[in-house]
Amino acid sequence: MVLNIALRPLVAATLLSLICPLATAATAAAAPATTGQPVPDLLELPARADVRATSTVQLAVTRAGDRLVSVGARGTVLLSDDGGASWRQARAVPASVALTDVCFVDGQLGWAVGHSGIVLHSRDGGETWVRQLDGRQGAQAALEEARALEAAGADGAERRLRDAQSMVEDGPDKPLLSVHFTDARRGWAVGAYGLALATEDGGQSWQAFIARLPNPRGKHLYQVRADGARLLIAGEQGALFRSDDGGASFAEVRTPYPGTFFGALALGADTLLAYGLRGNVWRSADGGANWAQIALDQEITLTSGVRLTDGSVVLADESGRLLRSDDAGRSFHALEATAPNAVTALVQIEDGALVLSGARGLNRVDAAQLVVTERK
Repeated sequence: MVLNIALRPLVAATLLSLICPLATAATAAAAPATTGQPVPDLLELPARADVRATSTVQLAVTRAGDRLVSVGARGTVLLSDDGGASWRQARAVPASVALTDVCFVDGQLGWAVGHSGIVLHSRDGGETWVRQLDGRQGAQAALEEARALEAAGADGAERRLRDAQSMVEDGPDKPLLSVHFTDARRGWAVGAYGLALATEDGGQSWQAFIARLPNPRGKHLYQVRADGARLLIAGEQGALFRSDDGGASFAEVRTPYPGTFFGALALGADTLLAYGLRGNVWRSADGGANWAQIALDQEITLTSGVRLTDGSVVLADESGRLLRSDDAGRSFHALEATAPNAVTALVQIEDGALVLSGARGLNRVDAAQLVVTERK
């Protein structure tokens, strides 16, 4: 089933509107011409080998031990064993939906999520993948959570039950947009319309934790990340949620910014950095109680960020510009190196270089290029 494009107007001028036209166009190009033949269900159609795969839209990249794994349009999974110098396709991916994020806990075990609520799992460093979940099972998990709340007489249970029933009726049309695992068993996945799922058994079973989030309007959730027992979830319309007990409970982190956050970084015990639309960067030095806006010289949407091994921070924007902070996020300056197109994710590798995923594949920025051109 193709992604419900009705999602895109709801998040106009956001990261989703940046990547969905590219991924959807790529998927449409791969589909057969309309000659009366039924359109294949992309959830059931294995990703095909493509000589142009390395130049397709790539939406996320991560490390799997010494290997790099990238995911993107049409179920494409790319692997690099030479630090991003060259890439090849994975051998077997069971679906052709766009994959939006990927996470590995070691050189073998990894998970990817994407459109139609899919969760894929690899046990061999990304070479082959199996499906653990799709939007049908995800909606059922949400319904089971809502029924348990109703049985317990929880406040708002009736509304949550209606929402979950609608999700089941809609079918697998809601994408998962981010995934994070802390070890081989514990992981979380979040996505559109507040969809939030967790596993304690490596993805063999998934449970909804939608009701644990103070997100009654079902705002889209763009990123989930964990640092020890602390989880941060970032989303649209200022959505920022924090857990200090491994996801058992969440609190809303209020900021002065009502716009969309595409990501958040924990820079220490109490320092948080959130970034998103129109160059907005906000920093808190007290765990989220108070926030200060960090000034940038251009109002360009920030799409991804990473903390480097030396403690510095690099943010990337949709123009391909890279910004570096050497003072724990108090200020940012443009790097000499830039990406040739919009950046969707970035990861630092063993030799200090950055590997970037984007609209036309992947690029590598050597450590020597991660220098600031000028400071104002």
